[in-house]
Amino acid sequence: MAYRSLNPFTEQAISHFDNHTDTEVEAILSTADALYRSDWSKGDVSARLTILEALADLLVENREKLAQVMAQEMGKPISQGRKEIDLCTSIARYYATNAANLLRPQPVANDIGEGWVEYHPIGVLLAVEPWNFPIYQLIRVIAPAIALGNPVVFKHASIVPKCALLFEDILRQAGAPKGAVTNLFISAAQVAELLGDALIQGVALTGSEGAGSKVGARAAEMIKKSTLELGGSDVFVVLDDADLKKAVSAGVSARIANAGQVCIGAKRFVVQRGIADDFISAFVTGMKSVMMGDPLEEETQLGPLASAEALADLCQQVESAVQNGAQVLTGGKRADRTGFFYEPTVLAQISKDNPAYYQEFFGPVAQIYIVDDDQEVIALANDSLFGLGGSIFSTDINRARLLASQIETGMVFINTPTTSRPSLPFGGIKRSGYGRELGESGLLEFANRKLVVIAASH
Repeated sequence: MAYRSLNPFTEQAISHFDNHTDTEVEAILSTADALYRSDWSKGDVSARLTILEALADLLVENREKLAQVMAQEMGKPISQGRKEIDLCTSIARYYATNAANLLRPQPVANDIGEGWVEYHPIGVLLAVEPWNFPIYQLIRVIAPAIALGNPVVFKHASIVPKCALLFEDILRQAGAPKGAVTNLFISAAQVAELLGDALIQGVALTGSEGAGSKVGARAAEMIKKSTLELGGSDVFVVLDDADLKKAVSAGVSARIANAGQVCIGAKRFVVQRGIADDFISAFVTGMKSVMMGDPLEEETQLGPLASAEALADLCQQVESAVQNGAQVLTGGKRADRTGFFYEPTVLAQISKDNPAYYQEFFGPVAQIYIVDDDQEVIALANDSLFGLGGSIFSTDINRARLLASQIETGMVFINTPTTSRPSLPFGGIKRSGYGRELGESGLLEFANRKLVVIAASH
């Protein structure tokens, strides 16, 4: 697996990086394990939280540089890159501020005597992360790991090596000791080998179903804890009493953000018949008006897809959908310009026997479905292989609450697109994976929740 930077806007290579050798990987693991066995990992939490506070400050300081590198390596519009760094900053500050309290021992009532649960690190973690949010994907694993005391080695996507190195360097500037967080340029085969290493105690992966299946199976084989955050085909439900203007604006933004390369991006637009014509007309108009261009330009809303492979896959998916009966309301092809651009696209008339019905479209492609009532909303929303997130737009909050409780996903948002915040547990069910990141849940995923009980004297 070659690690290289290639600008998806210019289609020109920037730089290449050599993989770490097996000897280098062994040395990195040994250093990380030694740190786990030291006072840094097992001692007072305050020293580790100081690193997270410094990290937050450095993210603010390096905001523009990080946004530029993301734009150049994977095509994220710079305004969206800044927002990603702002979210990362808030995650670092959240754990710096709250982790000490969240990690306090918790009393447990029992009939033996005094009991409590303590939270301890378990050892070195492996994080396998994707390219679509190059810094956010890292920090939502690394920040809670630092707070808890678990050293992390991470394998980033091969198309964002400069992002990986820059983030590692910022962490060192923040005071993270050697071994706390280390980037690895390794192959998929080396990931499998690492999971068999006794020094690795857990793995967190965000990525495709295929990668998740392999990593999850290997972790289970080696009896190691894993969390998987995989694909999604989130519904964007528009009820017949929705604020049309708000729903359209949110829908367009939710579909074209990061060029549609978002696991929690709105993908299946489920619209009730009473509002369908007006919504579809306005939504298509909105998608047509999206500003496509250079990710480094402030006005750009839609950048290129991250790679030639991603573009080819999306082209094939849409072509197959159309061949199987889907109607193209706008877009439907690669943009006629340099760069890995795909036109903002809206598909309708997708029948259940169309392969597109159960697929995730990782690009600026929206699917429209029209339903008659609330029960059809639930039936269609839950008729999916995925179960990550979803959103509901309605002016009747009680009605939306009832529907949200019946949608089979890890997250549902009402009157706002599915999103992420430091305190909110992030994750899904079905083929979207298992486990949670962020919030208290993310902090404790890789914790040893140790029970201690003192027998009462008689």
